[in-house]
Amino acid sequence: MTDKWLSGVGWDRPAEKSSQTAQAPSEGAPGWERETLNKLLFDSLQEQRRKRRWGIFFRLLGFAYLFAIGWLLWQGSDGLGGDGDRGKGQHTALVEVQGIIADGAQASADAVVGGLRAAFRDRNTAAVVLRINSPGGSPVQAGYINDEIRRLRALHPETPLYAVISDLGASGGYYIAASADQIYVNESSLVGSIGVLMNGFGFVDAIDKLGIERRLMTAGEHKGFFDPFLPMTEADEAHIHQLLDRLHERFIEVVREGRGERLTGDEALLFSGLIWSGLESIELGLADGLGSASYVAREVVGVERMVDFTRRPHYLERMIERLGMVVADRLATHLGGQWQLR
Repeated sequence: MTDKWLSGVGWDRPAEKSSQTAQAPSEGAPGWERETLNKLLFDSLQEQRRKRRWGIFFRLLGFAYLFAIGWLLWQGSDGLGGDGDRGKGQHTALVEVQGIIADGAQASADAVVGGLRAAFRDRNTAAVVLRINSPGGSPVQAGYINDEIRRLRALHPETPLYAVISDLGASGGYYIAASADQIYVNESSLVGSIGVLMNGFGFVDAIDKLGIERRLMTAGEHKGFFDPFLPMTEADEAHIHQLLDRLHERFIEVVREGRGERLTGDEALLFSGLIWSGLESIELGLADGLGSASYVAREVVGVERMVDFTRRPHYLERMIERLGMVVADRLATHLGGQWQLR
């Protein structure tokens, strides 16, 4: 209707392309009012068409989103990283501890404990393999996982749990591994680092040289004791060492409880924070033998088929994240950099 009306006032389609590059008529020229009106109407029509195209795009996007949700529900996705083949006889359950052990991370206590509980509850689980590749992290998160492993082993004494350290099982990573029935490593794995640290930087001399005055107001005599812009007192340093020693003692208790008489090395050396190769860790009693997760399943458990119980982001969450990235990219391309943050 709008196109037909425009044609009636002299704005036919062949003129559309040339009008976009034509200069706006100057005021006072013959017929400038009509030309200006035609230009305004054409711009309005173009805007309507643009909105209509984007409306169609987002409707199609909505249909695709609903279709994906329906497909996931039909598939019965449960957010696990398993192969969906759990009902076909016995299997060796696999749970990964990958990366930094921290709240909200892939190797958080919630994620690891959730996978372990599902693995132990499954009636077809012959054994659980905890595959670790972690430099450590939060002692609290590692402690949660260690405590849950001991609880699950007590509830399911017939289901053994083996830890397999791939590249790295250090600090909190080894804290978790120590609770397993047996620990397997590669000869080049890095194992140990049984210690606790707290680090930071001090800028006291730097701000003095720059003539900067530090202003810190606290309620509590030692509230700012770890401030990097203030000198550390002997009392503050002693308090931190006492705190770290307590955490270290708990770490040592966990290793002793888990490894028992298998520890053959000098404890002063074992618990010094040093790290060893996989072969050295076996000699020191920190590990039991060489082997990968598949080796343990095949040769130790005797059930080669493995099912991954690792908790990972739900398929739907990953799909939405990727979809959002695609939409943002398309919008940025379409708008040609017109969006700006100011």
